[in-house]
Amino acid sequence: MGLDGDRRAVSRPAQSVILLDTNAVIWLEQGHPRARPLLKDRRRLYLSPATLLELQFLHESGRIRIDVASVSALGDDERWTVDEPPASAWLLRAADLVWTRDPFDRLIAAHALLRRWRLATGDGALAAMLGPSAVIEL
Repeated sequence: MGLDGDRRAVSRPAQSVILLDTNAVIWLEQGHPRARPLLKDRRRLYLSPATLLELQFLHESGRIRIDVASVSALGDDERWTVDEPPASAWLLRAADLVWTRDPFDRLIAAHALLRRWRLATGDGALAAMLGPSAVIEL
């Protein structure tokens, strides 16, 4: 799986780095029009391991169908890089996000907040909680 080292990822300017929410990955994979804002600036896109896990859950439950051989293959897609924040800091940050009971929203939002990256999402509630400067609404 394409993993990005912590130092390299943190050194990028926060506004130029985008972490993809699960729906953003699905829309990019499907060529959905809602993903267009992610394609126009050619910024490097990042994926959370929590997104890969959520995609696996959705695939196993039959809630999504994707065209790749397996969800884990998405981690090797050259359109983005999987980033691994330090686990203890990431999970502690997620524990602070008491405004959602969705474990994946907590983990993905915490990832974006910990890295100080913008989160690309189509989830209006998540976008509202993070605020307009912290998200790219799709």
